[in-house]
Amino acid sequence: MARRSRLPLVLSSASVALSIPSPPVSSFQLGPLTIHIYALCILAGIVVAAFMTNHRLTKRGAEPWVVIDICLLAVPLAIIGARIFHVVTHWGFYFGEGKDIWAIFRIWEGGIAIFGALIGGAIGAWLGCKWTGIRFWTFADCLAPGLLLAQAIGRFGNWFNQELYGLPTDLPWGLQIDYPNAAWPVGLPEGTLFHPTFLYEAIWNVLGVIFLLWADKRFTLQWGRLFALYLVWYSAGRIVWENIRIDPSEVFLGLRTNVWAAIIGVVVGLVIFFVQKRRHPGLEPSPYYPGRERTGGGNVQSQDTDAFVDVSAPPTSESTADTATSTVVSR
Repeated sequence: MARRSRLPLVLSSASVALSIPSPPVSSFQLGPLTIHIYALCILAGIVVAAFMTNHRLTKRGAEPWVVIDICLLAVPLAIIGARIFHVVTHWGFYFGEGKDIWAIFRIWEGGIAIFGALIGGAIGAWLGCKWTGIRFWTFADCLAPGLLLAQAIGRFGNWFNQELYGLPTDLPWGLQIDYPNAAWPVGLPEGTLFHPTFLYEAIWNVLGVIFLLWADKRFTLQWGRLFALYLVWYSAGRIVWENIRIDPSEVFLGLRTNVWAAIIGVVVGLVIFFVQKRRHPGLEPSPYYPGRERTGGGNVQSQDTDAFVDVSAPPTSESTADTATSTVVSR
């Protein structure tokens, strides 16, 4: 294991007028609070993904906005998983002589990993689906396009932070980075332009959203197969972008840790796709687990455990038939 920093061989000669400028600010003050644009990009992506997932789940027959109940568990665990994965794969940033271990908790400075978010988010989504009664694979399929779009939006946070850029380039769309910069490669002259890997990935992800929506409409992919295609699409692109990026990264057997994670993502996606196709050749009978379906003219039975109980006053007899509920059925 060793840390690798690839020094470029080509210096940018593209006109600054044709290049992509980096934003002059990465945060702003709102009273006593410092608002980081990086965080706003992530939050915007979460909101967009929630709206898209709600729309897709509702079309499949799920209770409107049941996605919120699932997100209450999935989003926090995704953020925690993303941070843990980043810290583990960038161990030298936080541990060792002269390092500030408390920087682990300063997530607003950047440093979250999507593969860790997928692991943590999957755990949270599975728990949320058990809570609400929604099939996990149904939720995953409905989430896939929105998740990819959220990742495209989130990448602009790296642009504002001027981080995770690629090799030097003389292409017209080279990215300007302020000099000096803490992440500036040693030995490069001021004015060097870099590959805008944030933009490459954002474009790739948007194309992936279009592909997933088309594939879902054309082939009616269920039982987790659309989510499997998401894993393959995103991970395949990430293999390319990781080999362009020059930010320091731990290396195993000659490959950056995120390249290995992306390779695993492709393999896992393919396994899910073909295993689920073999196990479930037909369509899903319902977005709910058996016995948890919507019942009673719009009423929803979305949990069967005493661990989550609605303690609010019961609805009146006139409104009961028209009101959706997530409370426990009386036994």
